[in-house]
Amino acid sequence: MSLRILVTGASGFVGSALVPALAAAGHYVRGASRNPTDVVAGERIESVRLTDLARVVDWDPLIAGIDTVIHLAAIAHRQQGDTIEYDEINRGAVARLAQASLQHGVQRLIFLSSIGAQTGSAADHIVTEQDEPHPVTGYDRAKLAAEEGIRQSGIPHSILRPVIVYGPNAKANIALMLRIAATPWPLPFGAFQNRRSLLAIANLVQAVIACLNSSATLNETFIVADPEPVSLAEMFVILREAHARRPGLVPIPPSVIRGVLKLAGREMLWDRIGRDLVVSTAKLQKTGWKPFVRTEDGLRAIAIGASRTA
Repeated sequence: MSLRILVTGASGFVGSALVPALAAAGHYVRGASRNPTDVVAGERIESVRLTDLARVVDWDPLIAGIDTVIHLAAIAHRQQGDTIEYDEINRGAVARLAQASLQHGVQRLIFLSSIGAQTGSAADHIVTEQDEPHPVTGYDRAKLAAEEGIRQSGIPHSILRPVIVYGPNAKANIALMLRIAATPWPLPFGAFQNRRSLLAIANLVQAVIACLNSSATLNETFIVADPEPVSLAEMFVILREAHARRPGLVPIPPSVIRGVLKLAGREMLWDRIGRDLVVSTAKLQKTGWKPFVRTEDGLRAIAIGASRTA
């Protein structure tokens, strides 16, 4: 069935992959962005301007005639994020969107939350949706509050909590890893065996489409990740092999790295690089979603792509 879908944040990292995939699946897409000229152009795609979410947005003209809303737009996770700013944009704007969607008779609101709404940067067990949420940062707390606002609004919904997403043109931590892997320097991660769940952007796009097509995803919340976690050492082995380089990993004890980070006042970074964060996607897979990109293949592909454009 062809749907009329509003995608907010349509020119962003996820939106740029999702919008053309939805159009290719036969849906009509209204891509809303602060920079509408950056929205992927194509048949069945309309680009419109989305005003700053820090202001009160008039959602009515954007939602008019829309069957489904997919909300991606948000202020990015920042090291020194402003809690008030997170609350206004990542929670307040979502609450107003949910109410406007309900008033317009939208069939479903799909909200891109974050694994941070479920847990911090590390966990000593396999994380599931049944765990009590334990957000750590202002960004994470605002995402969880946005989820709760959606549920309370009464709008039919699906909520996705992705782990770190990687793919072509990824930014932040993934972009940094690609730059490091492209250097000839030896790296001190040879002894790191901690495992992390990652998410290929293609798998995330398929998860969103699965929510469109399955009644089993209605009014549910799902963690989204690739099938198998990988260690930090394995990540760099994969990325450097894609550059036709030897791994060059030195087996320095992780405790030494942790001590250095603590002395530098960066102990929170240790949670992201030295500890486990493994999640279960069993709940989403029971609805029929199948992640088809393996992390090893996905990381290799983006490394090869980056080397060709360097």
